[in-house]
Amino acid sequence: MSNLATKLREGTKKAHTAAENMGFIKCFLKGVVEKNSYRKLVANFYFVYAAMEEAMEQHQQHPVVSKIYFPELHRKAALEQDLQYYFGSNWREQVAPSAATQQYVNRIREIANISPELLVAHSYTRYIGDLSGGQILKGIAQRAMNLSEGEGTAFYEFEQIPDEKGFKAKYRANLDEMPVDESTEDRIVAEAIAAFGTNMQMFQELEGNLIKSIGQMLYNSVTRRRGRGSTELATAE
Repeated sequence: MSNLATKLREGTKKAHTAAENMGFIKCFLKGVVEKNSYRKLVANFYFVYAAMEEAMEQHQQHPVVSKIYFPELHRKAALEQDLQYYFGSNWREQVAPSAATQQYVNRIREIANISPELLVAHSYTRYIGDLSGGQILKGIAQRAMNLSEGEGTAFYEFEQIPDEKGFKAKYRANLDEMPVDESTEDRIVAEAIAAFGTNMQMFQELEGNLIKSIGQMLYNSVTRRRGRGSTELATAE
């Protein structure tokens, strides 16, 4: 039996805390969500998840990847729904990956070609966070942007996973059943830490837009306040 689930949780703790303390995330958790910045984030996530899910499908029979290949986690279709809401029916002509997003996509494609087992790190970093914080973040987004139920928050809805807590327990058990040696475990943890870093670069890119919209004084006031939020913007727990 592997001990990968614990290694990932412990190994990414610092990166997790650093992500929570990003200005963009702090603002989000405190209910300061600006629609233009948020829809850019949704667009960026679309490119990341499209690349990740394509890579996972490609390697679904891989002895390691197969353990955490769960199509019910997939977010691409939900993100397409949200993009249609925020940008309209011609959203495909309006969205493009940011620089950090393109770097993220390139990395996913690179490891899909040379080390598919490292896709585990990207699946863990994104999906476990999505499941952990989804409903809380959905509520924050709805209140902050005055969204009606079912509008612009499909990303947070896991309709095929009624028991999120039970699903996460199964996912972690599967991590521990992976046929990997210690060296591979360490590489997966290192990749997960790097994935947190790329997520943070994506959030950093959006801070300028947010400050422009809400003003430097409000931004400073919100990000200076102490106290961590109840969860994080879709980064793994």
